[in-house]
Parts: sequence; structure tokens; C-alpha cells
Amino acid sequence: MPPKLAAFPKCFMDALCVQRTMSVFEWIDLAATLGVDGLEFYSGFVEDDPIFVRQVRRRLEADGLAMPMMCCSPDFTQSDPDLWQQEIEQEIRMVELTAELGGKYCRVLSGQRRPGLARQAGIDRVVAAIEAVLPTAERNGVTLVMENHYKDNYWTYPEFAQHADLFVEIVDRVDSPWFGVNFDPSNAILAGEDPIKLLERVKHRVKTMHASDRYLTSGTLDDLRREENSEGYAARLAHGTIGQGLNDYDRIFGILASAGFDSWVSIEDGLDGMDGLRESVHFLREKIARHFLT
Repeated sequence: MPPKLAAFPKCFMDALCVQRTMSVFEWIDLAATLGVDGLEFYSGFVEDDPIFVRQVRRRLEADGLAMPMMCCSPDFTQSDPDLWQQEIEQEIRMVELTAELGGKYCRVLSGQRRPGLARQAGIDRVVAAIEAVLPTAERNGVTLVMENHYKDNYWTYPEFAQHADLFVEIVDRVDSPWFGVNFDPSNAILAGEDPIKLLERVKHRVKTMHASDRYLTSGTLDDLRREENSEGYAARLAHGTIGQGLNDYDRIFGILASAGFDSWVSIEDGLDGMDGLRESVHFLREKIARHFLT
């Protein structure tokens, strides 16, 4: 089976999570016009309420959409034991909500790269947290997927496991059929690394993928590095329409096809609203047909 295509509302995140000027139901109805198979949700706009869950499932079903993936940003590098435990408990609840919404995948991250955090201590803390969530994931039939990540929209510091060597070390230490990788090629570029080399290292652990394309509106990656500790994303960083940025999707999908990937590709597009999303859907449908259906 070829991969299924989902959409993530990157272009509407503040409207959904901060200003609350868009409802989840409005996003579902908008996305139903895109021709995708499902919608990836973000923990910041999901309500932990059984009425909400039932209403969302009914709306998704009415529009012929699945909710395959929950995008969560657990901060597992917290040094305070109580805060660290809170992050674990929050991720556990998100796994349960993923299952209640019909999803099969829930994202985990390492956490923020706080000043003074030692490498080995950080790795141990992250691995212990992921392993604490795994029993709940297995009970609910949900696979945890760790993303090679840059920075959550609402974090202060970049990702602890932003760079490939550290990311792969954490992935290699977690040995469970209920754990794998959510691969995002753009984030490897932002780490100053080759996304193809990273994909080759983890291709057999990839369970889901974020299809994104990034470019800088001004300056260089070195300029971006100097701004990483500012709140949120640096202003010079833009999510563009898929296929118009720096990623080689023929090589990416060729590698995934050869590895037997048949899961979900979720579109992270955030520059041109619905028009850009429609272009991204068209581009990815063509690439999926070329590499997975021939």
C-alpha cells in the first residue's frame, strides 16, 4: 500500500492555539477540501474532554478523514523531578487521547537544549521518560514517534537532540516495537546536516514523516543559529510550499519506498495558507505515485 497523506495546520497554529480565532471544527471542514486522507492534530488545540472527542470523531468521519497522528512536544530534559514527571504524565494522557481520536501515532521529542545540560545526563533523562510512556502506548495500540526536530513554536530553546548523532543515539537506545522515528527532512537542514544521510541511518525505524520544505527569508543558517534562543521561531525562517524549498523529495521517497515505508506522510506547510497546502498536496500525490505505485 502507498503512504497515506495527512495535513497539519502549520499555517493556522496561532489561530488555533493562541488567539483561538479558529476552531478545530473549522480546520477540519477547511481541510476536507484538500483531498487528503487524514489530519494530524497538535496537543495545543486538543481538549481533554469526552464530549469534544466524540464531536471531533463525528466531524472527521462526516468529512471522510482519519486522525492518524498526534503532534506533541514533551519537554523531557526538565531538570526538576516534579516537572519532568509532569511532562511524562502529560505525554501519557496525549497517547490515550490519540487512541480515543482513532490515531495510531503520537510524537515525542527530547526537550529543550537548556544551557548547562550535559549530553549524557540529557540522553539518560530523555530515554527514561520515553520508556516510562511506552507501556501506555502499547496498551493503547499507539506507536511513539520521535522527530528529528528544530524547535517547538512555543519553546524558548531549540531541541536537545537536534543534531543527528545525539538523535540517533537516543533512537538506538529505545528498543521497542512501539517506538520509531518521525522523519522531517527540513529539520536536518536546519541542523546544518544532510537529510539524506540521516534518513539512510534511520530508514528502517521511520514510522511516519513530516513533509516540509523550509527556506530562509533573509540571511544565512549562521544568522539563524545566533537567533535560536529567542522565543519561538526566528523571523527569518519560513515554511514554504512543498517542492519549492531545499529538499529532494525524489531521493527521500525513493529511500523510503526501498525500505518498505507504507504509513503516513503529514504535510507541514505554513506560508500561503490553503492555496499553498493545495499545491503541496498535488506535489506529494505525484511523488507518491511515482515512487510507491510504479
